[in-house]
Amino acid sequence: MTKRLENRTAIVTGGGHGIGKAYAIAMAREGAKVVIAELDGPAGQKLADELCAAGHDALAVQTDVSDSASVAEMARRALEKFTRIDILVNNAAIFATVPMSRVGFDAIAEDEWDAMMRVNLKGPWLASQAVIPQMRKQGYGKIINISSGTALKGAPTRIHYVTSKAGILGFTKTLAKEVGDSNICVNCVAPGNTLAEENPDDATVANRSRAVGTRALKRVQRPDDLTGAVVFFASADSDFITGQTLVVDGGSCMH
Repeated sequence: MTKRLENRTAIVTGGGHGIGKAYAIAMAREGAKVVIAELDGPAGQKLADELCAAGHDALAVQTDVSDSASVAEMARRALEKFTRIDILVNNAAIFATVPMSRVGFDAIAEDEWDAMMRVNLKGPWLASQAVIPQMRKQGYGKIINISSGTALKGAPTRIHYVTSKAGILGFTKTLAKEVGDSNICVNCVAPGNTLAEENPDDATVANRSRAVGTRALKRVQRPDDLTGAVVFFASADSDFITGQTLVVDGGSCMH
């Protein structure tokens, strides 16, 4: 590893499972001190313990990104432990670990629609609000939002999810313009259909495998396929890039 994130502190929301877990591990390996902000407290703590046992610096904070007080506590504990906040990965979302309905637009319950927006769209807004004051003090920061390739091409039976992820695209561009004068970069990664489940059943594997046919690169996408893009946006390699969305899906959606 190149240790591109040495002396940096990174917060990864939803970092205890799936793709978020892969982001947290990759950043630790690149030298970052990692805060795992995870709704599933035991999962976050388990990963933090594993990272510390491997010689990295890590902290788990049980966090509900849809709750402003919980997110403020996340930032407070990160600062208390590591004194800086350099990187925020807005990864937490309703999708796999917290499942969603896959039904037509007119069959989605209003409560589920609202929950999707609270976590997937309001969550990144609250988390950004919590960390940007510290980033402004430092005169430096990296925010990486996680959208989805479905936001660029649509996907039936999940309109609430796609709508929330499309909102992230506009959120990224607007926030980048608002905080650029503080030397804070805001970018976005849009993953394709990823086999992120930790113990996938046959039906899940089959679903992920069907996506291969739409890609230029003919294989199943896995979490490690996304970590390079996120580490790039978190590192000094992208210091003059902001407001951008990078699609990482093996060439399914080209734009």
